[in-house]
Amino acid sequence: MELRKYLLPGLVSVTLLSGCSLFSGEEDVVKMAPLPKVVNQFTPKMVWDKSVGDGVGDFYSNLHPVWQDNTVYAADRYGIVEALDANTGKQKWKVDLSTRTGFFSSNIPALLSGGITVQGNLLYIGTEHGKVFALNSSNGAVAWQTQVAGEALSRPVVSDGLVLIHTSNGMFQALDQSTGASKWVVNLDVPALSLRGESAPATAYGGAIIGGDNGRVSAVIMNQGQIIWQQRISQPSGATEIDRLSDVDTTPVIVNGVVYALAYNGSLSALDLRSGQIIWKRDIGGVKNLVVDNGRIYLVDQNDRVDAVNIDGGVEIWRQSGLLHRNLTSPVLYNGYLVVGDGEGYLHWMDTTDGRFVAQQKVDSSGFQTQPVVAGDKLLIQAKNGEVYAFTR
Repeated sequence: MELRKYLLPGLVSVTLLSGCSLFSGEEDVVKMAPLPKVVNQFTPKMVWDKSVGDGVGDFYSNLHPVWQDNTVYAADRYGIVEALDANTGKQKWKVDLSTRTGFFSSNIPALLSGGITVQGNLLYIGTEHGKVFALNSSNGAVAWQTQVAGEALSRPVVSDGLVLIHTSNGMFQALDQSTGASKWVVNLDVPALSLRGESAPATAYGGAIIGGDNGRVSAVIMNQGQIIWQQRISQPSGATEIDRLSDVDTTPVIVNGVVYALAYNGSLSALDLRSGQIIWKRDIGGVKNLVVDNGRIYLVDQNDRVDAVNIDGGVEIWRQSGLLHRNLTSPVLYNGYLVVGDGEGYLHWMDTTDGRFVAQQKVDSSGFQTQPVVAGDKLLIQAKNGEVYAFTR
């Protein structure tokens, strides 16, 4: 299994949170599948590209652009946040959230992580230093900043007047949307070894559904911060610590009272929203976010196979195995096609009916790590070097 994109920053082997190496060596690395040969049925048009800071480099990060009201917001790990015109890529404003240390000293990087969320007139973004910032969406001015319980690795989710954050130490925390004041903290428990990244919650009917590093999906009442049910969808098993990883790092998807969740080394599961009871489960593991649309679930598994399964029972509709171990991003649906990026900087477009490749293009040599984003009639994706690209079909 190719695990490099989930590692602790700066390390070249999967590690315990204390920093001790479990293994190293070329024998542990699975090689990428060769690039599939594709005869393009169309050529997606790049409308604009814009460099935003220095990107994330070789560090794992879930930073990706967001879009609202004809404005694209993007950031780099150092602390740069920019607002761009969605039609042209022209900069509207730029701020630097790094910490100033003095005239002759370099600033301390903010280590932005988890991704940006935009809601109303505020942007929200967390850091590996355990801070969450709220910025004014019109000019980037800091409205408030708050210290949270740990590294803010999940994308902030705003619901019911709360900003919900999942930190690296397993704490699920709610902040007041207007002031940043902490409202409650729930401990979701963390095993000794886990993947780098945390599930962002899905919200519905006053509840937040969130995955944990312990292989469980939990439902929390948002106005009280109380767990109402937990359901294990991945049971640690196997001879090695790597085999026993069971994180639920994907954001659950809620459709018609059913929660769909995916665990590493675990299963794709459908749970009843009210009780957490398992309706069905399928032996597929992964850490990339799901897409649920028109009675189907589209997902990338932990070996970078792309699957489409039926929403009722998880029966396989098709499987595309041509991108094995190419370090794929989460998938996105755009103009009727399923699109993923890969670690070498290619975009792959698939027919949703049968998974056939219909287009392929090399975009950026630094590669992609986070999922493409649909912004009106455009498809956005940010490369590891910080370059943001906008395409149309």
